[in-house]
Amino acid sequence: MCPQGEATAPQTANVGLASAVALGIGGMIGAGLYSMLGIASGRSGTWLPLAFLVGAVAAAFSVYSYAKLGAAFPSAGGPANFTLKGYGHTLAAGGINVFQYLAYLIAAALYAVSFTEYMGALLGGSVPEWGKRAIGVGVVIVFALVNLLGTRIVGRAETIAIGLVVLTLIGFVIGGSLKAQPSMMFGSDGTVLGVAVAAGLLYVNFQGFGVVTNASAAMAKPSRELPRALFIALSVVTLVYLLVSTLVVMLVPLQTIRSDSGHVLADAGRVVAGSTGFVVVGVSALLATAAAVNATIFAASNVAADLANEREVSAFLARTVLKRVSVALFFSAGIVSLLVVAFPLSIVGQMASSGFLLVYAAITLGHIRIREQTGAKLWILVSAVAINMALFTLLMVDLMRSAPASAAAMAATIVLSFVLEWAYRRGHRSTITQGTGDDRPRT
Repeated sequence: MCPQGEATAPQTANVGLASAVALGIGGMIGAGLYSMLGIASGRSGTWLPLAFLVGAVAAAFSVYSYAKLGAAFPSAGGPANFTLKGYGHTLAAGGINVFQYLAYLIAAALYAVSFTEYMGALLGGSVPEWGKRAIGVGVVIVFALVNLLGTRIVGRAETIAIGLVVLTLIGFVIGGSLKAQPSMMFGSDGTVLGVAVAAGLLYVNFQGFGVVTNASAAMAKPSRELPRALFIALSVVTLVYLLVSTLVVMLVPLQTIRSDSGHVLADAGRVVAGSTGFVVVGVSALLATAAAVNATIFAASNVAADLANEREVSAFLARTVLKRVSVALFFSAGIVSLLVVAFPLSIVGQMASSGFLLVYAAITLGHIRIREQTGAKLWILVSAVAINMALFTLLMVDLMRSAPASAAAMAATIVLSFVLEWAYRRGHRSTITQGTGDDRPRT
């Protein structure tokens, strides 16, 4: 990776527009289409496509903020670096970055658990729960190894996987449109509030755009390529989500969507093309969720390495674990594996969505302070903060009512992030200095 703050780095410019777009799509396409449909429909009913649209609009404001920040401050740390730029080396910045790192790990766990749900369905539901957990851990380890090969390999892996997924989804859209029953869209028990809550639940499916900023330091011209990659990826993913979610509610009864929430898209594939459709869509789900694990572990490990480089964690942890990307990868993979074993799909999904809503609101709030350096428009940044916090509040209130354990775990994670940062700062005041970026970790 190139040093922080360097506008271009020709010697490491190995992530082009296509690979960057693939990274973004790979980080976004996964849980929403393949695992969160049933959970979200419990709130929105057949208005599920509208919930995706609301989530996309909310994400677009944050995408604008990230595009401006990434173009102005290209680095492997991406969002972690944005926080430091906005807040400086403060308790707020440190706590937000620790929480952001944990949020990425929660998201990676979500995608890994999603992978296991479809693997279990493809194997006829005969896989015991412990077997699913073992599969999830195995997926995490495999893609930690893939990430060791560097950003070029990560980008190529995403390109191949997402290319196959997109082809499958195109086939599903064409075939599904021939058998769709529009009348199934009517009679929904969804409400406006339910749509808003569902949009909050589905927000994790758009968080992958942040992955692209982690690759900005490996772009030849990040000021031009990064914004294009971000908005192209978001546009493609939004279109896919709207088309597929609309067809799903026109193909599968709402009761079935909710009961088979972990693999409902494969059920829709069965309606379109029988057992062949079930298998093809199921395999597509494996590729999509695996690609999301790949991209998210890439992002998390670079956030961790950036924290170490900027001396935002203890000296011991920085030197022995996080400073080298290779070690940070397996440290991150270990935490993700524990999350895969500990939490079911519904809980880890809800935690991931609420986490990223809060992270993006906090980063954009910091962006407001330095908008003169990025050229960002104030009204867009303020709108991004307001929208994200509104969805976060709705989701947390809903979680406290419907899944108190998830809400408590989310609250504990937020508090723990800042307590750890406070404790470190209290015990290591002399080591809290601004990093130079000269020793940026390298793969």
